[in-house]
Amino acid sequence: MERRSNKERDLIYTIRNKCRVCYTCVRECPAKAIKIVNGQAEVIKDRCVACGNCIKVCSQGAKVYLDTKGAVYQMLEQRERKNVAIVAPSFPAEFSDIPNHQLFVGMIRGLGFDVVSEVSFGADLVAKRYNELIRQNGDRRFISSDCPAIAAYVAQYHPNLVENLAPVASPMVAMSRVMKKKYGSHINLVFIGPCIAKKAESDEVDEMITFMELREMFEQQQVRSDQVEPTPFDPPVSGRGAIFPVSRGLLQTAGIKDDVFDGSIIVAEGRNDFQEAIKEFERGQINSRHLELLCCEGCIMGPGTSKKQRRQYSRRVLVHNYVQHKIENFDKAAWKKNIEAYQDLDLSVDFQSNDKRISSPSREEIDKVLRSMGKYEPKDHLNCGACGYDTCEEHAIAIVKGLAENEMCLPYTIEKLHNSVKELAVSNEKLVSMQETLKQTEKMASMGQLSAGIAHELNNPLGVVIMYANILLEEVPKDSDLHGDLKLIVEQTNRCKKIVGGLLNFARKNQVTRSEVDPVKLVEQSFDALIVPENITVNIDADGLSQGKAYLDQEQLTQIFTNLIKNGIDAMPEGGTLDIRIREENGNVVFTIADTGKGIKQEDQDKIFEPFYTTKGIGKGTGLGLATAYGIVKMHQGKISLDSNDDPNKGPTGTKFTISIPNQPEK
Repeated sequence: MERRSNKERDLIYTIRNKCRVCYTCVRECPAKAIKIVNGQAEVIKDRCVACGNCIKVCSQGAKVYLDTKGAVYQMLEQRERKNVAIVAPSFPAEFSDIPNHQLFVGMIRGLGFDVVSEVSFGADLVAKRYNELIRQNGDRRFISSDCPAIAAYVAQYHPNLVENLAPVASPMVAMSRVMKKKYGSHINLVFIGPCIAKKAESDEVDEMITFMELREMFEQQQVRSDQVEPTPFDPPVSGRGAIFPVSRGLLQTAGIKDDVFDGSIIVAEGRNDFQEAIKEFERGQINSRHLELLCCEGCIMGPGTSKKQRRQYSRRVLVHNYVQHKIENFDKAAWKKNIEAYQDLDLSVDFQSNDKRISSPSREEIDKVLRSMGKYEPKDHLNCGACGYDTCEEHAIAIVKGLAENEMCLPYTIEKLHNSVKELAVSNEKLVSMQETLKQTEKMASMGQLSAGIAHELNNPLGVVIMYANILLEEVPKDSDLHGDLKLIVEQTNRCKKIVGGLLNFARKNQVTRSEVDPVKLVEQSFDALIVPENITVNIDADGLSQGKAYLDQEQLTQIFTNLIKNGIDAMPEGGTLDIRIREENGNVVFTIADTGKGIKQEDQDKIFEPFYTTKGIGKGTGLGLATAYGIVKMHQGKISLDSNDDPNKGPTGTKFTISIPNQPEK
């Protein structure tokens, strides 16, 4: 059956819609074979050593490994070949729910396998060869090579140490050679174990399934322990090799002295420990020691085992109990005979370097990335590890290499989020202000149309009344009572005409005619038509002006200031202070008119610029002054705002109007 080489297969994949951007897989990957693209973790195929750490730690199930059950089913259907299963010695730790190992063997046979043997016999052979290797090579120090993930990691990321890998086949490969010597090369050979890396270790095994896949096959084929006949493993049977999958299992199987006082063997397991051991070995700090390394915390914790049952020490006990029971019923003579039968079996293996190291970026590139994340000094390097890298500098290097993104940095992302929230708040304030302006503009437009209609209707009759009242006034003697009445009619009619004029000014969009004026004199002239009571103090502050000129419409601005100053005076019947401040700010001329009067109620402040709305008593105000001022300011493309307090409990009472108008000549 033609198929791709095991070593060429891609073993681990990401299910994108399940990846939740937690970066746990980045942290747990010893090869840093995880690339973050738009927040999604992708496995870099040619860097992956198939240790399966990312699968074990992914709580969302976003990392999955290659499913090879289909290929095994196809083999089992081919009855012209003998189907042989070799089972890893860690099986007691996984299948504790099956009453005994003979029922377990019976279930595997129930799937269609003709032969079911233990890989632990291969472990016996490998351990014996390790013992000979260490005794015969004197000062030469070796790194154990039975874990394919370790062998791949050394070949790819420490290629200088490939010559230190023990040139001994793994128990799986050793057992495959035993099976082919026993049954011939024309067999379908399937390895069953806890490791994903085994799927790409060697082409000497036709296929490999994990313990989890075996469970799925039992379920799919409805093979249960209470429906099969218990059978023992097919020979050759193993000895102490059954202890191989636990920590120090190789040493115990090989009978190698592991004395703390001797210290010639260093055992390291798990992501952090095995990497550190290799680094120190490469630096020459422990090169006088042999290394027994496992990528997992023993093969009993492999990524192909059940997560729910993944309890390290209880699993060790299960394996020890199985080995103890095995040794108690051990046929030592038969075992020795089998060992002698295969003692000349070739157990050698050749490891080749496969350098996947990426050259380190320059200091300038690293610093540039660090600055982009707000890390300018060493104190800014929190090294919190939230990004999946141990240090901020490692994260920056990964970004330069294209493996990571800035947003993986939690402090940077939080600060960026805070800035975004602030920007949104400012935008929201501007939006609310704009909405209020639009509302006010709509009101002004509606009231303007109404005002224009009223003004035009009233102007003609008012003109007639004034004309005839003046004619009668000239004809009537000045000392008569009628003269006084006519004079009052003329005065009040003129007042009505001014009100109508105000309506017209409000309704129409008057043209702004800018000219060069002195802002201080402009304010002072606004007092000409007003009487300031003696109990009111007026202060004019123009220290904020850098030059004594501005480009404004003098007539219209005078109308605004006259209205605002009069309103301030009216708000202080018992006396007070009127402060007028003039300054330049960002290309604008800013006028501030503040009184110490009684203030404007909060509920009135939103309506204060509406036409005909006034807080003054009847006959004291038309409600057009502030509406007209608002319109004039907007025609100048300026802003007018109000700040008022009428509650003495909240501080000094009073009202402040701020007018900001662009200071620019007429174009």
